[in-house]
Amino acid sequence: MIAKITSGAVVGLDAQPVEVEVDVANGLPSMIVVGLPDKAVQESRERVRSAIKSSGIALPAKRIVINLAPADLRKEGPAYDFPMAVGMAVGLGVIEPVASDWLFLGELSLDGELRRTNGILPLVLMAKDKGFTRVILPAVNAPEASLIDGIDVIGIESFHQLIDYLHGDVVLEPFPSADFSALRIEQTYTHDLQLIRGQEQAKRALELAAAGGHNVLLSGPPGSGKTMLARSVPSILPALALEEALEVSKIYSVSGMLPPDMPLMQERPFRAPHHTTSRNALVGGGGWPKPGEISLAHRGVLFLDEFPEFPAQSLEALRQPLEDGIVTISRVQGTLTFPARFILVAAMNPCPCGYAADPVRECTCTPYQVTRYQKRLSGPLLDRIDLHVDVPRVQYDKLASGSGQETSAQIRERVERARARQRQRFADMGANCIVNSDMGAREIRESCIIDAEGQELLRLAVNQMHLSGRSYHRVLKLARTIADLGESKDITARHIAEAIQYRPKLDIH
Repeated sequence: MIAKITSGAVVGLDAQPVEVEVDVANGLPSMIVVGLPDKAVQESRERVRSAIKSSGIALPAKRIVINLAPADLRKEGPAYDFPMAVGMAVGLGVIEPVASDWLFLGELSLDGELRRTNGILPLVLMAKDKGFTRVILPAVNAPEASLIDGIDVIGIESFHQLIDYLHGDVVLEPFPSADFSALRIEQTYTHDLQLIRGQEQAKRALELAAAGGHNVLLSGPPGSGKTMLARSVPSILPALALEEALEVSKIYSVSGMLPPDMPLMQERPFRAPHHTTSRNALVGGGGWPKPGEISLAHRGVLFLDEFPEFPAQSLEALRQPLEDGIVTISRVQGTLTFPARFILVAAMNPCPCGYAADPVRECTCTPYQVTRYQKRLSGPLLDRIDLHVDVPRVQYDKLASGSGQETSAQIRERVERARARQRQRFADMGANCIVNSDMGAREIRESCIIDAEGQELLRLAVNQMHLSGRSYHRVLKLARTIADLGESKDITARHIAEAIQYRPKLDIH
């Protein structure tokens, strides 16, 4: 008898159905898995055999062939354990054939318990889109699956419990759909801009970055507060909207990083990989590509400290994500695209010793060393960063001052108002944008209306600073954000002037 059970495979951040066919026939006792399985799927034979025995089912001396279709799709991970075991139970006549619109997912332990499985969110989304009515999976994954409304989610503790459920000996109610209002928690932040003394220009730049989704490069001597400034950025970002939270949760689900007690990501991601991080870990990759740090920072902040110390290959791989908000990874098996719409906050010293142009400590680097160090960052990469900010040494009187500092909550209120203006403007335009940094040429032309004085100032800047076409558009996007923070409908010369001062002092080609 051939039993057919439906499961699913995660491909990138999406999923597609996989049919698990189990044939229990006479022949030499064996269990064979075909259908392009990886090592983890091949090893599932032993887990499934032991789990079935532990559930009180006697395995006869028969030849068992398990096919995972479609055969040309690579199958990886232990999520096929459960559907394989169900198919074997049907083939052995232990349970009746199950409905074709039920989806089975989960990893089995040797004693038959169901363990937590990665990638549940995209799999349940696929099940709903394909018309499945019920998903049966590990009970520990049920809260995550319940984020998707319109499909019954049955959480199972063990394979023995599933048999009792299918026999009607146990009644299991579908897991209730998630109440998103109840999932929301009050955000608390470890870092607050109020705790950072001085650095008003850097704080202003970070406010602009948060309001418009712009990238920032902080340059200054050691101890000037660059890291503290960067780690405070999440405290001035608005809370994740529901659609954004589901996007981020999907990435973390596939990566196996979704917190067990938090099925929906509540906070904007803040990723700070070390400069020794490999290119694949930063951008994404592997034999079958997985999301990298830039995708894990989607809708949040990617902080790259000691920016020039990162390998040149890794930094140059950031060009496409910084421009398009996605990263495309090609392999022989296919091409996958991961979202990577993040705010880049990079920090660096002006020279190897860190004290070039410092008024107190003398720089010990030669001009050649300084030039070589700064040229680790290519012009095209720097051209994609909107805000270049010097972070100087903080004097004692500012360090000792204990008043007059704005809190992150106060700045966040302005950022939220600016983002609300952007959402309304893009909705009126019918544009698929969230913040000003998402704008394309058409959105820039329609929303960046500049007065005559501003036009003249921008013309002089382009000619004298030799701005590229990309730099020109980025100045306009940043000026639009400055105007939004100032609640101005049009862009004036003052907004253009502030945007221009954040460009690099030297021309970038």
